[in-house]
Amino acid sequence: MTNKPFDRIHLIVLDSVGIGEAPDANAFGDVGSNTVGHIAEAVGGLTMPNMEKLGLANIVPVKGMEASESPSAYFGKLQEASVGKDTMTGHWEIMGLNIDTPFKVYPEGFPETLIRQLEEKTGRKVIGNKPASGTEILDELGEEHMETGAIIVYTSADPVLQIAAHEEIIPLEELYKICEIARELTLSAEFLVGRVIARPFLGEKGAFKRTSNRHDYALKPFDRTVMNEMKDIGKDVIAIGKINDIYNGEGVTKAIRTKDNMDGMDKLVEVVKEDFNGLSFLNLVDFDALYGHRRNPEGYGEALEAFDKRLPEVLEQMKDDDLLIITADHGNDPTFPGTDHTREYVPLLAYSPRFNGGKELELGKTFADIGATIAENFAAPMPKFGSSFLSKLN
Repeated sequence: MTNKPFDRIHLIVLDSVGIGEAPDANAFGDVGSNTVGHIAEAVGGLTMPNMEKLGLANIVPVKGMEASESPSAYFGKLQEASVGKDTMTGHWEIMGLNIDTPFKVYPEGFPETLIRQLEEKTGRKVIGNKPASGTEILDELGEEHMETGAIIVYTSADPVLQIAAHEEIIPLEELYKICEIARELTLSAEFLVGRVIARPFLGEKGAFKRTSNRHDYALKPFDRTVMNEMKDIGKDVIAIGKINDIYNGEGVTKAIRTKDNMDGMDKLVEVVKEDFNGLSFLNLVDFDALYGHRRNPEGYGEALEAFDKRLPEVLEQMKDDDLLIITADHGNDPTFPGTDHTREYVPLLAYSPRFNGGKELELGKTFADIGATIAENFAAPMPKFGSSFLSKLN
């Protein structure tokens, strides 16, 4: 690398913002998927001038956006190497791991053996136990839950077990304890659930609303990540949003919770203003949770444009020795059938105020290229997977 290393790297994961089917999309039933492209077509074009300036439309065509003649960021796309297309798989790969044994999914609901154990250990009956939208399941079973005190268990196309409870029926402390029990029960190879998620809600029939007290109980990564290596050499690793949950706290020096995308951007702006040396790592989950899984391209498009409007606040606070990397962890095409994630390429944008314009980067064969780049920059031990593109950023 011709320039000196960056003092700080800010990594933003736009949860589920894929940019077109991956070469192995057929193995996942996702041929033809294109999250950003199909959203742009569905809404008559996206207005994202800041991402346009960075070079998003230089990576792939996006209706409403133009390829920049002089993009300010280095741009390219990454292909997932691991066997899954879920949040944990994508994020763990970003930080240098390769997942070759997929987490289990439960399209017919969880096994009765697991449900019985959960009931016995929590002292509460289970209702639901099927794949469902988080809002629809509340409309269907919220009233019964309030009348009986039974916990609502459901899943999705992801390897997750979700437990919903009204905060006035089951206090948060008890719900979290129930989820801890479920986490212990699902650690075995027999069940191998990636995450258990507490889904508290409030309100009355016809007006139930999930609260911001969600909590994720993830598996500990099966190997050391770049975040562990960073922490061990004394660098800061600031986890914003659900990043701390995804990595089960591994390699995190400071965790900051967020309520939604806009709160996430608020928190990131605050962090960029701070004096630290290392990595800030933000996940913006609304794209996936509120719009992708619910197959709402209009809402998704509005969320993308809202993010774009907030981006200058981050860019303006960046110092010359800062690097911003924007990417995603998988796709979730809201125009596709079902509610599943989609196997897609993800965007890669790398920007620093010290750049004199950007160039196209070679196709990355694994998300771990990001982790390798971060490791090389901070002189941390390199991950087993991934190739650094740091030398290309000059």
